Amino acid sequence: MPLRTLAKLLTGRGPSRSVTPPETGAVDYRTDPSAVSAAAVIRARSAQADPLNILPDVHPASLPRHIAVIMDGNGRWAAQRSLPRSLGHVAGAKAVRVLVEAAGRLGIEVLTLYSFSLENWKRPKDEIDALMSLYNQQMDSQRGEFFKNNVRFMQIGRREGLPAECLERRDRLEEQTRGHKSGTLVLAVNYGSRAEITDAVRAIARKVQSGALAPEAITEATITEHLDTAGLPDPDLVIRTAGEMRLSNYLLWQVSYAELHVSPALWPDFGVPDLHAAVRDFARRGRRYGGVIEQTGPAR
Repeated sequence: MPLRTLAKLLTGRGPSRSVTPPETGAVDYRTDPSAVSAAAVIRARSAQADPLNILPDVHPASLPRHIAVIMDGNGRWAAQRSLPRSLGHVAGAKAVRVLVEAAGRLGIEVLTLYSFSLENWKRPKDEIDALMSLYNQQMDSQRGEFFKNNVRFMQIGRREGLPAECLERRDRLEEQTRGHKSGTLVLAVNYGSRAEITDAVRAIARKVQSGALAPEAITEATITEHLDTAGLPDPDLVIRTAGEMRLSNYLLWQVSYAELHVSPALWPDFGVPDLHAAVRDFARRGRRYGGVIEQTGPAR
């Protein structure tokens, strides 16, 4: 493949405009007082956010607070172009940067990305090495964006097994951005939900064994407080790419009441219009939580 063509594949993104037009016949909330007020609350937390002008047909009160993404399709994207899988991951990293910026513009409070699962250690060693190298490169190159945009960085997943240089970058960025308030980017690395729940149960069992916690005092909140995501709101919306219809051991406790949106796009092709389509889909749904429809924003 010519180098010019390869460069275009890895740097050209197709449609990635920051604003997508309202759907035909949709309500325009830009002059709605309650929508203007809700947008002002979001902008007070995140100065870069402009949800009403970006998605004028979505009431800001109907936006998800927390979006969790299962980024699937890097390998297939590369295979379709006769490229090595490692270049599919490079293209996927570019899609991450586009998504993070677009989510910030909408004022999404938390964005959690499934980056490397416990099961991914089964992949070929050269692919794993390439992924860890890419992790280090992205942590170095994107570090300044967390300070520029006042975004907090978190990482969930087991530390055991990760290279020391990855852990060093993780710990440093988590500590340096701990006080940032505009939003939170969470990477799930070396993560599996069953392992996370197992670790939480073990921690609770140790407290019971020591007498610090009575068994009858254990509640759902106790378990939530011992998960890696303690302190974060549960995801409202789960986006999975590449058309797959499964959760793949991802945030199983936390997504109990999340809405699921499946995109046919392979992850490197997932762009701003795809995110906006997912958010519009979410905003149209009624969330019942086992009861009657809850209206978190305007009637929809």
